[in-house]
Parts: sequence; structure tokens; C-alpha cells
Amino acid sequence: MPTDQPRSISVGFVPGVTPGKWVARWRERHPDVPVELHQHDDALPALKDGSDDVVFVRLPVEREGIHLIPLYEEQAVVVMSPENELSLYDDVPAEELDGEALLDVAECGGPRTAVEVAASGAGVVILPMSLARLHARKDAVHRPVPGLPTTTIGIAWRVEDESDDVEEFIGIVRGRTAQSSRQPSQRETPKKTASQKAAAKKAAAGGAGEHKGKDQKGGTGQKGGRKPPPKKPSRPSASRGKRR
Repeated sequence: MPTDQPRSISVGFVPGVTPGKWVARWRERHPDVPVELHQHDDALPALKDGSDDVVFVRLPVEREGIHLIPLYEEQAVVVMSPENELSLYDDVPAEELDGEALLDVAECGGPRTAVEVAASGAGVVILPMSLARLHARKDAVHRPVPGLPTTTIGIAWRVEDESDDVEEFIGIVRGRTAQSSRQPSQRETPKKTASQKAAAKKAAAGGAGEHKGKDQKGGTGQKGGRKPPPKKPSRPSASRGKRR
């Protein structure tokens, strides 16, 4: 990788996301570049203000000024008291939620408090499975609800950030191997900028024009060049004309 790489790469993530496997691969491939991990209830502000280089977010999010790649879907579950009859299901049909008191996560003050209220029997709350597991309690259970929409986890980075470290980390998350030619660490030379590409193209065009001009002025066999003199016919050898 280029020698001007930053001293570290900062990775943010929302609760329920476990970036450990990707961080482990980064540390295997780039032990000289530390990774800083930061958990945020909302990771997008930390990305936009430059605190983090890349962030794992739960969609939907405002996409202005960022690149975003969806990674995987999260199953919706219902969290409730073990005494609730819905706990008898392995998978709860969505229509069975109609008679339940659905708790609003924001009004409860966040997922942790919502799970606590649901455990008391005051209602049930719908959460992504990762958050239900994160805030699991002995006095609460959760069951999948296949009929509800899933949520999506994605990875985001700033549009103007084209550093090799960010591109390398995105490649790891997307499953590229260490030997992938698309990884910056496998490039023999750094990527050319747009101005460098334009200059190289201009230089190549100028060289081709100069070569063409030389061919037209003095090249053999070309229009405008001198023709070679005609070859003289060879005389028959003397041995053919001798008589015995």
C-alpha cells in the first residue's frame, strides 16, 4: 500500500452490528494500520463530520454525500414476556399482533428500555433480531415474525474519500481476497488521477502524430517517399555459353 496511508482507520457501527470478522481480516492483512472502533446509536453524523472513515448503518439513512452498499437483511422479531401467549409460537404470524399493545421504541427511550417494558408484560415490541439478542433478558423472549418487513444493514463512506485504506476495508467487507487485483494493496502502481490520465492520453496522441509525419516524408514504400531503383537483370553465367 502507499507509504502515505493514515496511521489508523476509524470504523463506526450501530448497535446490533458485529464488525469483528472484518476487523480481524484487516488486522491480519495490515497489522501496521490500527483499527479504531466506535459504537453509535446513529453512526451517520460521525461519518459526515470526519470522526469515522467508514460506518455500518441500519437503513434507511440520508444518502446525500455518501456512498452506501447494502450488506444483509435482518429478521424482524417480537419481544414479549414469557407469559404472553404469542411465546407459544415458533414463528409468530403477523396477523396475531393485531390484538397486542405495540410499544414505540422511540417513546420508550430506545431498544433497551423497550425490551424492559415488554418483559414486564405491558406490551410487545418489534425489533431487528440483532437488537433483541443484544438486549436479551431472562424475563423476556423473542420470536421471529416472517410476515413483517426486514431491515437492512449497509456500509457507508464519504463520496470525497478515495483513500486506499477506505477502499481496502470496503473490499474486505465485500469478500475480496488478499490476492484480489481489485484491492489497492495488490496494485503495482497507485491509481492515476483524471488529470494524469488526460496528460498521458495527450502525450500518446502527440507521439503517434510525429511518427506518422516521419513516414509521410521519407519512409520507404509510403506516399511521397523515394522509390528504390529498379534491379538490373542478371546475366546468364558463362558456363552456359561454353561449347565442348
